[in-house]
Amino acid sequence: MLGSGAIPSASQDQAGPRPALLIATMSVVALTVAVLQTGVVPILAVMARQLDASLLDVSWTVTANLLAAAATTPLIGRLADLHVKKRVLLIVLGVVLAGSLLAALTTSLPMLIVARVLQGASFSLYPIGVSILREELAPGRLMGAMAVLSGVLGFGGGMGLVITGLLMRGDAGYQRMFWFTAAFSVLVIVAVAAVVPQRPRSTTGSVDWAGAAGLAIGLSLLLLAITQGNTWGWASARTPAVGLAGVAALGVWWWWERRCRQPLVSTVMLTRRPILMTNIATVAVGMGLYFGFLGLTTFVQAPTARGYGFGATVLQASVVFLLPGAMAGFLTALASGRYIDRFGGRRVLMVGAAIGVAGFAMLTVGHSAPWQVIAAGILINAYISLAYGALPALVVREVEPGETGVATSVNAIARTVGAAMAAALVAVLLSRNGTDFPPESSYTVIFGLGAVMALIALLLIAASRPRLRPIASVDEISDVRAMNHEWG
Repeated sequence: MLGSGAIPSASQDQAGPRPALLIATMSVVALTVAVLQTGVVPILAVMARQLDASLLDVSWTVTANLLAAAATTPLIGRLADLHVKKRVLLIVLGVVLAGSLLAALTTSLPMLIVARVLQGASFSLYPIGVSILREELAPGRLMGAMAVLSGVLGFGGGMGLVITGLLMRGDAGYQRMFWFTAAFSVLVIVAVAAVVPQRPRSTTGSVDWAGAAGLAIGLSLLLLAITQGNTWGWASARTPAVGLAGVAALGVWWWWERRCRQPLVSTVMLTRRPILMTNIATVAVGMGLYFGFLGLTTFVQAPTARGYGFGATVLQASVVFLLPGAMAGFLTALASGRYIDRFGGRRVLMVGAAIGVAGFAMLTVGHSAPWQVIAAGILINAYISLAYGALPALVVREVEPGETGVATSVNAIARTVGAAMAAALVAVLLSRNGTDFPPESSYTVIFGLGAVMALIALLLIAASRPRLRPIASVDEISDVRAMNHEWG
């Protein structure tokens, strides 16, 4: 969490809920994030058809969601640090519920995109949940709790796909998925209200509203240029103008953050070689996640008459082709903490990235048989699980104890920005011929880019020259172990 330091366990002052019940509740909160992230992807073609829109336009429901997450997660994290965490958690869940209801009730694409922007607040649920667990659990319980939450995120992504497949049988409208997320959000709100204790705030300070606005504007303009470049034309003056405006806004934001007494995001550590390379590698990992996820989802649903794909229904795509990979990611996530504790985050990430290169390369050269797609999906998901576990550990190893919250927040933003960039690029590649299903070469490029991103992540971490500062305190060790499992 932004600006957070060491937080004493609740057991030191007053009794909280049973640890198992609290962990279960936070796992349900994490499941909300996973379902909202993955549930909409298999129905992009359905939404395009029912809204009479292009796949490129509908893909904004994914891009806008990720963009909103990148812009709001640090702000919400700071607000949670400064105010009662339970109250902030309930407010965020309320915003997510409002987004689900709006998506379920509207038949307008612009309003659907607005709804997905509201749902983008869900990305902050996991960091808030981690902060609550750190506040309520003894240090010895944190590693196991983080492993459960990380596993739920991996498994929840697969469950989101399966739920979508079950809901979308026949000629069901896309709204059915959002009615489900609305009902699920209500249940989560009730669980949080009943189980999570209301502790007084433990941090003082203020919110850097100017920094939050600058970050949101800069990221929005930059990604707007990326996502709309295909529509406006890459040679059009508007595309580079908007992109340069975004870069300029981020430059002003950087200048402000360096001079602000209590910045939203500290920029001092970002110039350190290990931190810089780790964050760039994080962007590459985030891009790899969506190259694999979006590419596979649409590829297997392509009709066989086009000479590729398997003509899978949403349910078949979810259960047959994507769920095995999600389960592999779940199991890998549960074991990742032990690997990182034993071998270090750097080695684990490099091995994971090598696995990712193999998985994407396999998918690039061979995707004509179902077993090829399933096997490659398993390797890709194992890579993502190892990487998402190792990256925060690398960051924590390189910063001082008081910088942990800020550093991991920047790393989370890097992951989200990478995912948004990949989602935009995939949308451009899938709209090359103006139909719902592009040429096979588009998918070959997508999968090839995934391999390139995994290789870039491997090379960056190999060249990062980590400081590997020794970690002395028990609290700091627990922080590292907790961050090993944070998908954030």
